[in-house]
Amino acid sequence: MANKDFLHQRICVFLGESIDLENEQEIAELLRNKFDIRLPQRRTLNESLASTISDHEIISLLQEYRALS
Repeated sequence: MANKDFLHQRICVFLGESIDLENEQEIAELLRNKFDIRLPQRRTLNESLASTISDHEIISLLQEYRALS
């Protein structure tokens, strides 16, 4: 299992910019704008990520990062 700092760096590399991974709205917006990934509406971002039909590595990285939070 990777540590949070390493995962944060990998996510930022994928996104091409630094991001506050605690800001759910910013995460959803970047996924939509950069990768055309639209998250289904759920009660939490974690539930939305789990329900997303995408095999893009960014989704699994975000899930792993948020599991460490």
